[in-house]
Amino acid sequence: MWVDYLKAPNLATAEMWKNILEGEGLPARILPEGDILQWGERVPFRVMVPRGREHVADEILRKL
Repeated sequence: MWVDYLKAPNLATAEMWKNILEGEGLPARILPEGDILQWGERVPFRVMVPRGREHVADEILRKL
């Protein structure tokens, strides 16, 4: 099960956060806000992590 962790204003920012988390060994997913049929680079995105692993994401971001 995945939970929302961050909200990103666009695709580039969402991919950046996803790459940072995955680079530290934490799986991450990104999904556009709202209807997936309206997907685009300027649509806000949700960065998701596995449920129960939010504390790991917190530690990764704290190190930045």
